[in-house]
Amino acid sequence: MKYDVPERYTLAFRLYPYAKSPDQDAATPARHKAIVVGGGPVGLAIALDLGKRGVPVVLLDDHEGAGLGSRALCFAKRTLEICDRLGAAAPMLAKGVQWNLGKVFHDDRLLYEFNLLPEGGHAFPAFINLQQPWFEKFLHDAIVAAQAQGAPIELRGKNRVDAVIPAEDHVTVEVMTPDGPYRLEADWLIACDGARSPLRTMMGLGFDGRVFEDNFLIADVKMKADFPTERWFWFEPHFKSGDSALLHKQPDDIWRIDFQLGWNIDRAKEMEPARIRARVDAMLGPDVEYELDWSSIYTFQCRRMEKFRHGRVLFAGDAAHQVSPFGARGANSGIQDVDNLAWKLALVLDGTAPESLLDSYDAERVYGADENILNSTRATDFITPKTGVSKMFRNAVLQLAETVPFARTVVNSGRLSMPCTYDGSALNGPDHPDMPARTRPGSPCPDAPLGDGWLLARLGRGFTLLAIGAEVPDRLIAHGLAVPRLLLEPTPEITSRYLGGAKGAVYLIRPDQHVAARWDRFDDTEVAAAMTRAIGKG
Repeated sequence: MKYDVPERYTLAFRLYPYAKSPDQDAATPARHKAIVVGGGPVGLAIALDLGKRGVPVVLLDDHEGAGLGSRALCFAKRTLEICDRLGAAAPMLAKGVQWNLGKVFHDDRLLYEFNLLPEGGHAFPAFINLQQPWFEKFLHDAIVAAQAQGAPIELRGKNRVDAVIPAEDHVTVEVMTPDGPYRLEADWLIACDGARSPLRTMMGLGFDGRVFEDNFLIADVKMKADFPTERWFWFEPHFKSGDSALLHKQPDDIWRIDFQLGWNIDRAKEMEPARIRARVDAMLGPDVEYELDWSSIYTFQCRRMEKFRHGRVLFAGDAAHQVSPFGARGANSGIQDVDNLAWKLALVLDGTAPESLLDSYDAERVYGADENILNSTRATDFITPKTGVSKMFRNAVLQLAETVPFARTVVNSGRLSMPCTYDGSALNGPDHPDMPARTRPGSPCPDAPLGDGWLLARLGRGFTLLAIGAEVPDRLIAHGLAVPRLLLEPTPEITSRYLGGAKGAVYLIRPDQHVAARWDRFDDTEVAAAMTRAIGKG
């Protein structure tokens, strides 16, 4: 068998060109702590997160970098917060198109506008639009910077995994390169190889769910336009280019347009440039000058694996779960997988936590995937009604939404990505009823301005004790982990988001900036018990 580059793959950025590794000539397979398969957003992010935590990690990818096309485009506030912890958010924010506002149309009528971040006091916007190749490049740049600081991260392009052989205490992979095959062993293998996941197929694992009978055309067009930086969505658009349409601004004068085409189509015919132009012309008008930059046709699917952990193989991103693009829940949920997994694997590898902690990755992220699939399925059913009755109901709701505010809560053009709160997680400790519901155990910490910066910039390096109007020790040692304190003043933002009606507050914050437990005063026995629970020993 030889190494072949997959068809129709054109590099936008060559990030990790092939170079022969000494492992390829080793007499016995080299053993690594962690091997990541797949160099997309999720694979790069998990390699970066593990490396910054001191975990030696090798990333294998069958290409040499990022491919063309917008693909994943809308990156949510929570994703930016995670990328900020990883050292990659600043260039993303500088390059991306920032937006909080959206509009929903029916035919040629504006039904309503919405604001995804109506409150102030946050470091990042609700979303940025940034083409996936740029997102991957900025993660790669952060990896290079981390490597310069000693992070043990290695990227190997044109290293295609052809076989996976699980064992009780490790995983063996057979790898094909331009110089031939070789073998590697990993204490832990992380599969981030996409929706078609060859690793999932090699292991004979299922990917169950629903495939929606509809097709959508993506057209990236380069043009100068005066449209605002908002998300515009049309139901039954007056320009008749499809049953629905979506318009987004991207960097570099690129605009992303999605057209709903229906199910029984001739894909080859729909991909003809002249036919794509006819749809774009109908939408923009015949006098608008533009260039076709990239195009693709996709079909909705809402599916997931039954389990994300299979022994020492862990699945993340589209390899583990898949949703429709409406709602921007794909790549964003994959980055949340990274956020959940990296700190747990690091604690397992250094002996602080038992292997069973990784079962909580499976439990919490399956919970998150089900939440995303539910929202994505509801959006897709509303956008693409399958019967005359459901379409009649949909259009009646749209007609009401123009004048009746409550009907707008029923309109679903894609409930946009929100971070998951792990209600009911086995890692959650005590709660306090007088504190705000938004920061209950399992929830991601909302950001807030501090006198010298932002709250989330002070969290995420490990466990942290956050205190408001309560006395806590300078530093707590639990399970060999140093847990520093962070004292906060009861500013309006801190009070509304963390204190509520309580007289004082003490929060135990996980390394992924999620709340583990909270009390109205400090008690070392209770905090130690919550730590025991949060690292999987409870």
